[in-house]
Amino acid sequence: MTDAQETAADTSLRTTGGAPPDDVAPAPIPLLEPREGIPPVVASDDALAGVIAAFAAGSGPVAVDAERASGYRYGQRAYLVQLRRDGAGSALVDPVGCPDLSGLGEALRGTEWILHAATQDLPCLREIGMTPTGLFDTELAGRLAGFPRVGLGAMVENVLGYSLEKGHSAVDWSTRPLPEPWLRYAALDVELLIDLRNALEDELDRQGKLEWAQEEFSAIASAPPAPPRQDPWRRTSGMHKVRRRRQMAVVRELWNARDQIARRRDISPGKVLGDAAIIEAALSLPANTQALTALTGFGPRMGRRHLEQWQAAVDRAKALPDTELPQPGQALAGPPPPRAWADKDPAAAARLSAARAAVSALAERLHLPQENLITPDTVRRVCWEPPKNPTPETVESALAGYGARHWQIEQVAPLLYRALTQPS
Repeated sequence: MTDAQETAADTSLRTTGGAPPDDVAPAPIPLLEPREGIPPVVASDDALAGVIAAFAAGSGPVAVDAERASGYRYGQRAYLVQLRRDGAGSALVDPVGCPDLSGLGEALRGTEWILHAATQDLPCLREIGMTPTGLFDTELAGRLAGFPRVGLGAMVENVLGYSLEKGHSAVDWSTRPLPEPWLRYAALDVELLIDLRNALEDELDRQGKLEWAQEEFSAIASAPPAPPRQDPWRRTSGMHKVRRRRQMAVVRELWNARDQIARRRDISPGKVLGDAAIIEAALSLPANTQALTALTGFGPRMGRRHLEQWQAAVDRAKALPDTELPQPGQALAGPPPPRAWADKDPAAAARLSAARAAVSALAERLHLPQENLITPDTVRRVCWEPPKNPTPETVESALAGYGARHWQIEQVAPLLYRALTQPS
């Protein structure tokens, strides 16, 4: 009997009430408790050794999830790792008490990991020594299968008929000890991941998309960590309002000062100083702390020492020579924005229009999002700088060079070849 079947058979996990009328779809069954109860939090080397042994002896894929403290702590480190595997049950591991989980990762080497939205959790799992050699991403599987809503709760409800309580998704997971309702929520997040994976595999196979999904999963598992973002201060919310280079320098100085403080205090940068306050100071260029205090986000409740450090950042930017001021924008590593194509290269604009229309139509026929069929950036690059004397083979080679998977090339290359060779 599967996890889902066992859960359905356990009437204590259901809400009370009579059966729905025959013409109404059955209401989803709320999951109220993990089957074996809430597992104890593993926070010592001895307890971790027991988990490693149990999961190494388990069978089949392993469901994995991680909880972070986004909005509360600096960075994206994991503060709880949840796992479930047949023969091992569920486990809740505390990376604060057990910061090195490489032994657990090694015990699961060669085992397929099931994650939901894998790219969100893989960076924080890597930090603690856990990296899968193969995976199944239930969110991405849902996208490829054409589900309109692919959050974990929606997928479990639509595919398996159960509802997950999501009230604790945005809490401060760095809290210690973790409250029991949070631990229950965390354990339930992996309770049915194996069943969800199996059901989605069947659906992808039925649609003829299983090999596509497997290619995508392999690409995620083998992808190297993302490089550090260049000039992250440019992503400050409201940056579009900042036009002058001197003002941009203020944003940069304030952003860097805030980041240093947030890193040192291990709190979210937004709790140190809001983006709106940074933009306000950049636009106003306050002359002193008194002028700074009058700005939104720098009110009188902010201590004098803090006001002085922010004003010092503003003054540093104001004192920079023109040669050290940031440039208005980052150098483009690819084609210009599509809105400029008609003026810069009308033929390229026509190619892009034809390619977009063809890709959109194909994605609709295949019942999957356009961005999963082929990334918009790849389409733009191929249309802006097409192969000389395009042939089906050179178009395929160009797509492969931009990282498209085999199944994507097989589906999209003929469309792009026609778009690149249409009469202008």
